[in-house]
Amino acid sequence: MSVELVDRIVAGDVRSAARLMRGIEDGDAGAFETLEKLYPHTGRAYIVGVTGAPGSGKSTLVGALTSVLRQKRMTVGVVAIDPTSPLTGGAILGDRVRMQQHCTDEGVFIRSVATRGWLGGLARAAAAIIHVMDAMGKDIVLVETVGIGQQEVDVTRLACTSIFVLTADSGDAIQMMKAGILEMADIFVINKADLDGALLVKKELQATLTMNVCPAGGRLPPVVLTEAVNGRGVEELVEEVWRHRQSLSSDGGLQKRKHERARLELTEAVESSLRELVSLGVDGTSQDELVEDLVQRRISPRAAASHIIAQLMKPR
Repeated sequence: MSVELVDRIVAGDVRSAARLMRGIEDGDAGAFETLEKLYPHTGRAYIVGVTGAPGSGKSTLVGALTSVLRQKRMTVGVVAIDPTSPLTGGAILGDRVRMQQHCTDEGVFIRSVATRGWLGGLARAAAAIIHVMDAMGKDIVLVETVGIGQQEVDVTRLACTSIFVLTADSGDAIQMMKAGILEMADIFVINKADLDGALLVKKELQATLTMNVCPAGGRLPPVVLTEAVNGRGVEELVEEVWRHRQSLSSDGGLQKRKHERARLELTEAVESSLRELVSLGVDGTSQDELVEDLVQRRISPRAAASHIIAQLMKPR
């Protein structure tokens, strides 16, 4: 059955892809077996990450980018990541609503994904879902993060090109930015550029990048002004993405980023496997006893972890 499902997904069947994505999000073992068979059909899509603070207009910008890319006759996958409620486990998944003009376009596949507590602005299933869209034959996969600000560095490791979105009222925030996101983003966008102060923020950001990020003779990340709600500046943004792609292809950077993405996925897979192993191999009573020992300070977290590992290594 999984072979048939793989064939349908490679042929671009939307229902089969959606079915597999749901299984991946739910942690279904059969879905991951299918994903393994699908993996050899991946590696062709160009991945663009879009990150930034809440309210900067990321979803609107992703919708505008999709429109421009479709005008260029490129197929597009969108992975829109939304926060999960810590109480109910549910998610609003509002990004799909803001991109509904593309929902009937056969050349666009939009998937909203809940973080389910995963940190770094991504969802645990994000990389796997990108692979599914890649296997479907999508030329570009846009990944929009949840919008949590300084922590959003995982997407820069997952994407070939990373876009960081600010707004015209981000002047003070630029001064407070740590080097992390400034060094890892490839293109900066000042959205809602029709608001007062956009040009000033652009100058401040360029000055900050010049002083803190750009090495002598190195590439200064471009800063693009956009008004995503009416499409202004989006064509220029797409051109900057192409320039960055050409730059990566010419200096070996693209291959380096593919290795970094593979390393991130490997680390996440190992961590997931270990969590599953602990869940299956250590009974709940033992875990509860260790938790109580931690609370009472009779054991340290590292010692407790060593105890669990020792249990897992015992011959069965």
